[in-house]
Amino acid sequence: MICAIAMFAFFMRILNIAVNTQSITLQRKFDKKIIGSFHGLWSTGGLSGVGFSTLMVKFNIGIGQHMLMVAILTLVITLFAYPYLIKHDKAPTGNKLILGKPDPFILYLGILVFFAAVCEGGMYDWSGVYFREVVKVEIFTYGYLIFMACMALSRFFSDKIIENIGMEKTYIISASFIAIGVLTAIIFPNFWSSMIGFCLIGFGTSSVFPMTFALAGTSSKYSPGMAMSIIGTYGILGMLIGPPLIGYLAHAFNLKISFITFIISGLMLIPISQLFFKLQKK
Repeated sequence: MICAIAMFAFFMRILNIAVNTQSITLQRKFDKKIIGSFHGLWSTGGLSGVGFSTLMVKFNIGIGQHMLMVAILTLVITLFAYPYLIKHDKAPTGNKLILGKPDPFILYLGILVFFAAVCEGGMYDWSGVYFREVVKVEIFTYGYLIFMACMALSRFFSDKIIENIGMEKTYIISASFIAIGVLTAIIFPNFWSSMIGFCLIGFGTSSVFPMTFALAGTSSKYSPGMAMSIIGTYGILGMLIGPPLIGYLAHAFNLKISFITFIISGLMLIPISQLFFKLQKK
């Protein structure tokens, strides 16, 4: 089981980078922002997976049969989609990691992804726990579902929003939504205010990953695939550090105080993005 999970995680990250590279290539081809919609489909797939798993549990279908169905479905979809992929999308240059002084362009984007991953990854793991332990509701998955639904919905509109107000302002608005959403859930820990708060967090986190991956695809030093591989590593670190940190702080203090981590991580998007765009204007 450990080997299977390790292999799954390894190939999933490769697939993640490959699909994002395809979306960047397609975006360039059509000269239109579409990567947000791609991430929206990813979030929708996550919601569908939750629904599918719930059905498996309801009908008492074993984990082995469950995984077999997922594997077969994944294989069928892959075989169907493969002929429609963009061929010859490998960049001629920029495919090797250059050691030494970090490239500021990639470094800032990596830090943005790191803080976004702390928020997003932490919400995946702790939203349900917050609704169970703090909000005290019986169906505690409401928190996770409203967060995921709002994030997925917002991603389908994120490309249009970015076109209208620009990436710089979108980072600021995203950070503000995350901070306000978490504060709302902390200060007013009842059902409806927490639902509104988690909805705002979903809206806030929705644009950060698509925007940052799109910017990584414009690197002059690395190919889109290599650039996204590098900043994707920052994202993995954020998702590895965020949830355990929330757990440690919740054990040391309480869950409400531990959620301040999300406020700090969300607000960090503002100065880091400002430094990035200041670098771009030089």
